[in-house]
Amino acid sequence: MEIRAAGENALIIRLGDTIDPQLLAKVRQLTVALEQHLGELLVDLIPAYGSVVVVYDTRRTHYRRLRRAILELPPNATGKAPPAGKRIELPVHYSTESGPDLARVAALNHCDITDVIDRHSQRDYLVYAIGFAPGFAYLGEVDDAIATPRHRTPRLRVPRGAVAIADRQTAVYPAPSPGGWNLIGLCPTPLFRPDANPAVPIAVGDLVRFRPISRGEFLALGGEL
Repeated sequence: MEIRAAGENALIIRLGDTIDPQLLAKVRQLTVALEQHLGELLVDLIPAYGSVVVVYDTRRTHYRRLRRAILELPPNATGKAPPAGKRIELPVHYSTESGPDLARVAALNHCDITDVIDRHSQRDYLVYAIGFAPGFAYLGEVDDAIATPRHRTPRLRVPRGAVAIADRQTAVYPAPSPGGWNLIGLCPTPLFRPDANPAVPIAVGDLVRFRPISRGEFLALGGEL
């Protein structure tokens, strides 16, 4: 366990630096333990991949005291299994119209578009992190047969709901933004609603599966081309 300062009221705990379900499980166990044992000192906990960012209340503690408290957590505090994540299904309209890089992903991987859609939609994806933008969930891992490097030059604008691949990770852009990932479809489901509770329906540890839908169903669900 490596603990370092991450700002005037935050620290980061690193348990590893790989994309690994077992490592993420340890991160989630630690997150639960921190909440249970040190909750009154905390403002926020941000788990991701192999680390947890701890934002703390400077009126109640400081870096050295909190660091010591973390190192002195009871030995069994992080041994419990983390709570099961939710299973979430997201509809996706896969096409060259809704996914301008769908043909590129197929060509670079020497397969056809149908193979890309099948391989992308026929597995569960673990949510490893929420970041980059509110509601942007980093999901892994895609089938190695369709893993595709991101563009060298990012697009200036990626539309809301764009479903994308970068190497062996996949994601849905929750709002229009720049982006360099390969766009293979569109999802009509809002992934960030500041007026909702929770504002982001997906959390680290959840499992996401994509369901192919037709153009007509996509439009009926409120999607925009």
